[in-house]
Amino acid sequence: MLLMEKAPIVRLLLFASIFLALFIPACHRPPWPLLDHPRLAPGVNMQDVTFFSTALNRETTYRVFLPRMLPTDQKFPVLYLIHGQGDNFTSWSNNTDVAHYVAPEGSTGLILVMPDCASSYCMNSATRPQDKYEDFMVHDLIADVETRFPAASNRDNRAIIGISMGGFAAVKLALSHPDLFVFAGSLSGALDVPSRRFSFRQIGQWWRFRGIFGPSGSKTRLSSDPFQLIQTADPRRTPHLYLTVGENEPLLEPNQRFAERARALHFSSEFHTVSGTHTWTTWNSQIPDCFQSLLQYLKPAH
Repeated sequence: MLLMEKAPIVRLLLFASIFLALFIPACHRPPWPLLDHPRLAPGVNMQDVTFFSTALNRETTYRVFLPRMLPTDQKFPVLYLIHGQGDNFTSWSNNTDVAHYVAPEGSTGLILVMPDCASSYCMNSATRPQDKYEDFMVHDLIADVETRFPAASNRDNRAIIGISMGGFAAVKLALSHPDLFVFAGSLSGALDVPSRRFSFRQIGQWWRFRGIFGPSGSKTRLSSDPFQLIQTADPRRTPHLYLTVGENEPLLEPNQRFAERARALHFSSEFHTVSGTHTWTTWNSQIPDCFQSLLQYLKPAH
């Protein structure tokens, strides 16, 4: 009898937890930082592009860093930089010095593209038809970039790197669309998100993930799980996978486990750890090594 009396209270608390986790933060979070302070470099131009995405059925914005000098008829390799959950298209430019890789002396040049992927994990939402972010990335964004800018359109000239949520997206897209990228980098990638179990303490997070990936064990969730995808992906066609993570963050274990699986299945891959936690300080310490590896695979356009 006591349990029956408490049941409505438990349901109310459950609803309140979900509401607070999902709606309250969203109401007070601005669409982008109040202070936008991109860190540019000599010889680099910045452009923000707003265009209509068919996949999203709405306008969206992405940021581009490109060489100031654009010789006629020259194409440039392109690197897509994907932000983490809760961030947006300004985050990479505001928190890192990646602009220094765009037009260094003696280089042929590089275009950096920073899209706004909300908190979508760059997936087609299982419950929100208007949030087809994988289609946005794969079809709309790449097409717009290659139409609007002197961007090379071959796989050998295209790469993707992400942090946290974006690291998950980079690996997942590399496994699902191996024809698009030659290199995929994951900095503290949340690679285990689709396989995380229900936790009452993390119920808001669990509910968001359910909306993105579908119920646990569903076809949509399994088809988005890097640990499942790597079992059937072709190592000969998959982009080089660069994985790195801080030694003091909870994502260390799933990244180690994924790296071991990639090695066992003979994928072209590398795995690094650095001292640090889930912060921009840690990611900035990883970027130079990541870009050094990237430039071994990303080919100059001809």
